[in-house]
Amino acid sequence: MPRSLAVQTETELGGALSVLTLQRRDHQRLDLLLERVANTTGGERQDALTALCRLVFPHAFAEEAVLWPLVRRTLPDGAALTLRVEQEHQEINELFTDLEQTDPGSLQHLQLFGRIAELVRQDARDEEDVLLPKLQEALDPRALRRAGLMWLAVRYTAPTRPHPTVARRPPGNALAALPLTGLDRSRDRLDQLSRRAPAPLAAGCRGASRTLATVAGAVEHLPPLRRGEHPSTRT
Repeated sequence: MPRSLAVQTETELGGALSVLTLQRRDHQRLDLLLERVANTTGGERQDALTALCRLVFPHAFAEEAVLWPLVRRTLPDGAALTLRVEQEHQEINELFTDLEQTDPGSLQHLQLFGRIAELVRQDARDEEDVLLPKLQEALDPRALRRAGLMWLAVRYTAPTRPHPTVARRPPGNALAALPLTGLDRSRDRLDQLSRRAPAPLAAGCRGASRTLATVAGAVEHLPPLRRGEHPSTRT
């Protein structure tokens, strides 16, 4: 029976650059950030939420662009296994989109975040306990390291915001990467600056961020960016 990644050593996972090691490392960071958001308030909580988004969405994007296609090619039940995770990713994208439009001090914001935290942790368990151990059995350490290098390349050049209308599969998500990554990362810098700048500059940064959000919303609805999508993850 496959062993959970959580109880294996780095060597057993294929080394520091194995995609299994990289996945588990991100999951551990995700858990720490979820705790930070839950246990802080005000600007510190918002900074933790921003850091969480900048980890959650590039991580999921790299899975959907690199790792899940590999799983579908490698495992007989890969299509069913990855579809379940893609459905979880879709719900997380939709919840984060709602969270961005909700007053941070409201009860609704807390409830939405609670559901997000629950789903993110469930997603990590599904991957570490079921999906990735099966991939580990099917691939040798060299193949896992090759996958890890591809995963890293995508992970560090991926969008950092929720985009629920973009396909969870290639080619749609691959086509979305270039325009949405630039827009998202620009918004991240503007939002960070707005929390620390004098009032007039902060207002300008917030306005520019809203403008970029509108542009991103238009981009993600372009038909080519939905190609490859499974019907169950279509909003």
